[in-house]
Amino acid sequence: MREGIHPAYGPVVFRDRAANHAFLTRSTMTSEKTIEWEDGNTYPVVDVEISNVSHPFYTGTARVLDTAGRVERFEKRYGKREAG
Repeated sequence: MREGIHPAYGPVVFRDRAANHAFLTRSTMTSEKTIEWEDGNTYPVVDVEISNVSHPFYTGTARVLDTAGRVERFEKRYGKREAG
């Protein structure tokens, strides 16, 4: 690798605020905020809104919408539109 063209790559804590979960990994991201980790060292912390812990796809809480039923209820409520 050429010197001086790559961003610094080091340990960073990502904290999911929605699930109150944090994990230590390596990244090129950095932050002014820091956190003391379980090993006693201080690392930069990046707050994220969603991670694998709180995302519906990974947690199994995703719901499939019944669009056909929604269309039928709409047509029943407001009447089917005439072709014209």
